[in-house]
Amino acid sequence: QVQLVESGGGLVQPGGSLRLSCTASGFTFSNYAMSWYRQAPGKERELVAAMPSAGGSANYADSVKGRFTISRDNAKKTVYLQTNSLKPEDTAVYYCNALWHPLRDLKYDYWGQGTQVTVSS
Repeated sequence: QVQLVESGGGLVQPGGSLRLSCTASGFTFSNYAMSWYRQAPGKERELVAAMPSAGGSANYADSVKGRFTISRDNAKKTVYLQTNSLKPEDTAVYYCNALWHPLRDLKYDYWGQGTQVTVSS
């Protein structure tokens, strides 16, 4: 059974930090590119940060560059999102995504249930 379980969200004051975690099970984690998305109320889901399956550089949304860092531990089957200098506009539900394109017409795409991040004083 495929599962992505996020944790680490919560309420934090502006300027604060949170470390989000997403632990995978039920698939070969190292094959998958891992990403974090977020969705604020009334807005579309947007890509925050992405990390390829092996090697390569992480990519970030312009709005979080220099503040957020994505990392992965393949041995623990976990991807992290370190969020620093949080702003009220970072408030959203954060989702973990796993994606693998082994063939042109074959795609495996999994989502977690989300974790709420609220930045407020």
